[in-house]
Amino acid sequence: MSIPKLPKLPKPSRSLGAGRLLIVFYAVFAVSATARASFQIITKFEQAPLAYSLSLVSALVYILATVSLAKNGKAWKSIALASVIFELVGVLAVGTLSFIAPELFAHPSVWSGFGSGYGYIPLVLPILGLLWIRKTSRDS
Repeated sequence: MSIPKLPKLPKPSRSLGAGRLLIVFYAVFAVSATARASFQIITKFEQAPLAYSLSLVSALVYILATVSLAKNGKAWKSIALASVIFELVGVLAVGTLSFIAPELFAHPSVWSGFGSGYGYIPLVLPILGLLWIRKTSRDS
């Protein structure tokens, strides 16, 4: 008499539970930052090229982070980690520069003032993203 084999359980997904909520926040920021940056670049780029270019960079980072956080696999985890670290460095650098050299940011970007125009969510989001990536790395 043989013992039946149990089916293998699927690996825990980063896109379930709290991870899904995090991905939704990233998706909302991806859409809003893309829409804002596109409008600014099309209609008034010459007024603040640095700020509007940074808004476009942040939009692209939010898109990449959204997709990579939602996907499973080692490569996607690496991409998620790199994009979220880039996002955190960006919001800290732009946030600091916007206070040190406010003339560069007469027109705000998503990351100006550490994301103050967005309720500081751009500052908190990459921290939560890094914590989530760390948690899911330990779980798998």
